[in-house]
Amino acid sequence: MGWVDPFYAPPPSAIAGSIGALFVDGDIYQHLEATFGAALLGLGLGLAGGALLGFIAALARPVAELLEPVMAMLNAIPRVILAPLFIIWLGIGLASKVALSFILVVVLTFFAVYNGIRDVDSRLVERVRTLGGGPLVLLREVYIPSVVAWVMGSLKVAVGFAFTGAVVGEFVASSRGLGYLLAFAQSTYNAELTFALIFLVLTFVMLLFGAAGALERHLLRWKYR
Repeated sequence: MGWVDPFYAPPPSAIAGSIGALFVDGDIYQHLEATFGAALLGLGLGLAGGALLGFIAALARPVAELLEPVMAMLNAIPRVILAPLFIIWLGIGLASKVALSFILVVVLTFFAVYNGIRDVDSRLVERVRTLGGGPLVLLREVYIPSVVAWVMGSLKVAVGFAFTGAVVGEFVASSRGLGYLLAFAQSTYNAELTFALIFLVLTFVMLLFGAAGALERHLLRWKYR
């Protein structure tokens, strides 16, 4: 209707046209591959690393006294400010984006697993031991179900953090990826492309949110009975 300058806020039709042009040209696929590769690899490594460190810290007090302050410090600072440092250390390739996604996810997962194990009722542990349950039984029947509930509750946030790390790393310095395209759109004052890329990131993250929700309902089906 002409009420808003399209230079600042382009109409939805223009944004849709920009999205269509990205896929018609075919250039978007290499950028999606770069961002998804970095985000999913960082997510997987962060979940595995955080779970391992959380388990060890919860079951070994000396390790907890070492790791907990470090993780608390990393959690207290905005971890995306580490992006330039990772670029200096690891270059502008995939490794620096994976590292940033990893550091964002590993802290969240560490506290989810660490608190999940510490939250286990000690009376339940004693009863399992009284009935002859060894360490493997405790791990399978007590600790893992408790940890899964905590981790699945944080998984959607972890997915968002993983994509944040990948896109921010690409935005700072990269030769491809959605963050690289966002930096290009910003430098050329292209609001249509900027909104189109934001919409694409939002769409893919919401799809992963849905997958995470389905996985949560499957793994925690005992909780919803």
